Amino acid sequence: MMPLKIYLAGPEVFLPNAREMLDHKAAMARAAGFIPLSPGDLKVEKRPSLRDYAYAISEVNERMMLEADAIIANLTPWRGISADVGTVYELGFMCALDKISYAYTNIAKTCFDRTVDHYGGRWHTDANGTPRGPDGLAMENYQMIDNLMLPGGIERRSGKVVVGNAPPGAIYTDTAAFAECLRLIAGHRR
Repeated sequence: MMPLKIYLAGPEVFLPNAREMLDHKAAMARAAGFIPLSPGDLKVEKRPSLRDYAYAISEVNERMMLEADAIIANLTPWRGISADVGTVYELGFMCALDKISYAYTNIAKTCFDRTVDHYGGRWHTDANGTPRGPDGLAMENYQMIDNLMLPGGIERRSGKVVVGNAPPGAIYTDTAAFAECLRLIAGHRR
């Protein structure tokens, strides 16, 4: 039986130590018996315009996802309340293909609690019982780590979202929750 090919999605490509983190996670995946496919691993030749270059990167990543059997998505909030939008796209792409899907976050607070923090604690419940921020916008409160579509898509495919709680200085470098995803995929049954 061929080892599973796992697409490693996350915002690590933006870190100052991106290569180190990507290599470390790939080594962990190989040590667990998987073939890692990481967006930072393939070189994309420069193109005449930034837009052409961006499209080439997108195409390479989508080809890797088509080749992959599974995804582990790092949904740790990135530059705001929610996960990195590129990672969310990749997770949705893989779920739409009905691939094995797992994810993790290194922040234990729910999306609702992070939204409350974003609003500085200012929110109210309207007459229908819907929580709303000071801007009047509804606040999702399902006690999930991010928008309901992310854990919903994963868990409906028999996957799992692992919730870690890394110290503030290590939220993008702590790999304990990622290691747990590898362990769970090793025992995954559909």
